[in-house]
Amino acid sequence: MRADSVTEGEKEPATPTRAWLPTLRDSAAAICSGLLLFASFPPRPLWFLAPVGVALLVLVLTRWGGDGPPRRLRGGFGYGFLAGLGFLVPLLPWVGEYVGPMPWLALSTAEAVFVGLFGVLVVALARLPLAALWLACAWSLTEWLRSSVPFGGFPWGRLAFGQSEGWLLSVASVGGAPLLSFAVALTGTGLASLVTALLRDRTPRAWLPAAALTVVAPLLAAALWPTVPGPDSTDPGAGDRTITVAAIQGGVPRLGLEFNAQRRAVLDNHVRQTMRLADDIDAGRQPRPDVVIWPENASDIDPLRNSDAATEIGAASRAVGAPILVGAVLVNGDGTTTNSVIVWDGVDGPQERHDKKIIQPFGEYLPYRGFFRHFSSYADKAGNFVPGDGNGVVHAAGIPIAVATCYEVAFDRALTEAVRAGAKLIAVPTNNATFGDTEMTYQQLAMSRVRAVEHGRSVVVAATSGVSAIVGPDGQVQQSSSLFTPTTLVAQVPLRTSTTLATRLGPIPEFALCIGAGLALVVALVRRRRSAAPLN
Repeated sequence: MRADSVTEGEKEPATPTRAWLPTLRDSAAAICSGLLLFASFPPRPLWFLAPVGVALLVLVLTRWGGDGPPRRLRGGFGYGFLAGLGFLVPLLPWVGEYVGPMPWLALSTAEAVFVGLFGVLVVALARLPLAALWLACAWSLTEWLRSSVPFGGFPWGRLAFGQSEGWLLSVASVGGAPLLSFAVALTGTGLASLVTALLRDRTPRAWLPAAALTVVAPLLAAALWPTVPGPDSTDPGAGDRTITVAAIQGGVPRLGLEFNAQRRAVLDNHVRQTMRLADDIDAGRQPRPDVVIWPENASDIDPLRNSDAATEIGAASRAVGAPILVGAVLVNGDGTTTNSVIVWDGVDGPQERHDKKIIQPFGEYLPYRGFFRHFSSYADKAGNFVPGDGNGVVHAAGIPIAVATCYEVAFDRALTEAVRAGAKLIAVPTNNATFGDTEMTYQQLAMSRVRAVEHGRSVVVAATSGVSAIVGPDGQVQQSSSLFTPTTLVAQVPLRTSTTLATRLGPIPEFALCIGAGLALVVALVRRRRSAAPLN
């Protein structure tokens, strides 16, 4: 029978190629959704692509708004997993900069599983009333899981951390990074619902609810911006004042895992740069700082055990006339090491210190070392660090300063505890020399900008090789350095005593969003059971 003689209502049998076309199309679209999420992250100023990426993934998972049967759960996982690969593989290549592609690809694949879980939840929840709201809660649930497990979680790539220049940033002052991620996700899921409603029914009754969910987060952010404190915001009646801070970027002799093979050279670089600041102070070119902040690993020679290192640090502090927050590696009596920030006074010597509490698995320590040794020769180069304790606050020149050392800035609890304990300023000493000339340092700086708005505090980022920066309480970068260039940043910053709602609420918004996703899932399962719809 000729094709043009097929009677009405009959269909030609699909050829194998045609049967695969929808799958290939949807797979490509899922990967593209992940690439859009990646493109929304620094150093690109394309933050507005994140909601588009979420919307595209939801459309794929809901069969482009069609009226047919929902996808199977395994299909939801598959498309979500592809989106996760499209997002995380290009986001995390710095992980393998000096150790080869295996750790990078393994981590990207493991983290993509959580985006696959989001795909499963979309399939389960997509037919609930106000589905866009519950899907955004589902994204929050999977981000919480990804930030918690395994090995303490890996929060890198949370939607919030791509919004340091975005219109939604002010939302962080109310609910921190979790609520900011939710706002991005809700804008995306609302956009997908709006597209679906317009495809099915163009009457206002159909698309107005979806449009409302799409714009609620941007409208909330716009209303909150006037409440976000600027870089000059102080309230003398509440004990606020302005101080001068200096961040020292001394540079390293070489990049890569062997950057600290010349540990004395790294220390000397930071002493030398501090002495240059002292010369500028004496010549009247720079104001005298109240406190100086050195980066993580500025002294990999233990200054509590090595008198030469202690002498150099003390001389630098006396020269600038201010205490220095020194990032140092300390050797413990049992052979383990501690990644610490010590307040060093040129007259009185070492004072309070912060021992890094959240240490990096597969970098600062290696879980299951014997097992992973079979996969990479770099396993034995992983550190033997142990976590510290305390509330993350040190006092220098009478100023309570919250310290989040490098990796810690990605975790909500680190700075929330410190600011609740009275910190008026945030310091983020970091060492990015082990990741070379990659996007990692810009991604981390974006986290510091989000934390500034979240807690209403100025943030001083001091990096060994860059990028160092002074960030105002509104998340705006006041000064920054170039990569691989010794630099000193000096700026006046406010010390603020008031706390944001995000600081006061802590993890409550995230827990509420996760509970919302869980309750929605229960309702969806009950509805499916009553309709006898298959789950897989």
